[in-house]
Amino acid sequence: MNTLKKALMYFLIAAVGGATSVTVYKQMEEKQTAKSILENKPAFQKVNFPISATGTVMDFVEASERTVPAVVHVKTTYERQNYSGNFFDPFNMWGQRMQPQQQQSAGSGVILSEDGFIVTNNHVVDNANKVEVVLDDKRTYNAKVIGTDPATDLALLKVEAKNLPYMPYGNSDDVRVGQWALAVGNPFNLTSTVTAGIVSAKGRNIHILADQASSIESFIQTDAAVNPGNSGGALVDVSGNLIGINSAIASNTGSYAGYSFAIPVNLVKKVVDDLMEYGKVQRGFIGVSIRDIDQTFADERKINTLDGVYVNGVTEGGAAQNAGLREGDVITKVGNANVRTASELQEQVGRFRPGDKVNVTVVRGGEEKILAVTLRNLQGSTEITRNEVINMLGASFSTVPDDEKGQLGITNGVKISKLENGKLRGAGIKEGFIITSIDNKKVNSPTEVANILEKKQGGVLIEGVYPNGMRAYYGFGM
Repeated sequence: MNTLKKALMYFLIAAVGGATSVTVYKQMEEKQTAKSILENKPAFQKVNFPISATGTVMDFVEASERTVPAVVHVKTTYERQNYSGNFFDPFNMWGQRMQPQQQQSAGSGVILSEDGFIVTNNHVVDNANKVEVVLDDKRTYNAKVIGTDPATDLALLKVEAKNLPYMPYGNSDDVRVGQWALAVGNPFNLTSTVTAGIVSAKGRNIHILADQASSIESFIQTDAAVNPGNSGGALVDVSGNLIGINSAIASNTGSYAGYSFAIPVNLVKKVVDDLMEYGKVQRGFIGVSIRDIDQTFADERKINTLDGVYVNGVTEGGAAQNAGLREGDVITKVGNANVRTASELQEQVGRFRPGDKVNVTVVRGGEEKILAVTLRNLQGSTEITRNEVINMLGASFSTVPDDEKGQLGITNGVKISKLENGKLRGAGIKEGFIITSIDNKKVNSPTEVANILEKKQGGVLIEGVYPNGMRAYYGFGM
């Protein structure tokens, strides 16, 4: 037990690029620290890479060349108030109000589309006054924060650009322990850095988001070197496909100590899609309290399996209870995906929205049952919750595929996928219409639509195009 306590004391989970990264980033700017880094160079030696089944040397060059251009350096600026002792004091000793100081930090991001959508970590941009991204070719853009999801530590950015290199999604469900993975990012302000390692584990819960009531932690663990500044960068397979977003390290120093953690790309894709379409994440819940199963617990409860997640209780009137789940059930599958731990269960359910019907496989009394569960939101409803402005418009939005943009000769826009009673229908707009600008301001997401209209008073001019190529203009009052 003493050994376990000692190990836990030294196991410090540090959010890469968060508070620690600010400290390291500032230290890197100091000549003394930079000098010590240069003077204490490690001894370099040749390393033999594993031989593949075909007898050729493992080569990461192609994957690196495909992915490096699609990873950006995210630079953020914050206002830091001055402090006196341990207490906040906005005045100096002469009673004069002190000006807030500018503080900078940095992380990484991954370009997801040629028109400038970029995913990064929430902790990279949280509370930032200014967000700037620098591409691998040194082009620099100011970025808008389209939306954030602290529960998964993800954020979506947008820059106004065209024909950007972007990274294709992989499938994190297909990732296997032991396979090679590359981490691409900007550690210690060193741009365009690639490191290699293997996938060490999947479904890791490291309790770094423990303060979030609905947090989802099911990290891919690797031993690829990741350091402060890598946050928001890419974890890719040897084909150059995105399999995760690097988010955290396990360390007692704040720097790499052998373990790094990435958010699975299948969960990333769902969060990004929600932020684009609704302006906020739509998270479905089963309505159960759960726990992992170990040998001692299985013996106490006479459970015949160690795989699966034990249901401690069900929410009164919730999705699980309505579907027939009971306390004492062991959940083994969500859809076709096996779940062995609570974190894996949370990850699988986190990919669905309120109102989605999901088959949940449980073991009860030694028998397997499949129950259809209609997921609900935290308020107990199956409804999708939208920004108030989006509700007033009476529309559901979706992104416009790149090939459709090319056919219509547009570079941006938001498609109206569903139309109900509201301002847009009242103005005569039909379903399928693609809004390209509002009051001559380009839009790419529902969040941008909401931001433009949120404080708008008076007339609004909407410009766009229908799928048949017909351009149209509509006006209405706010």
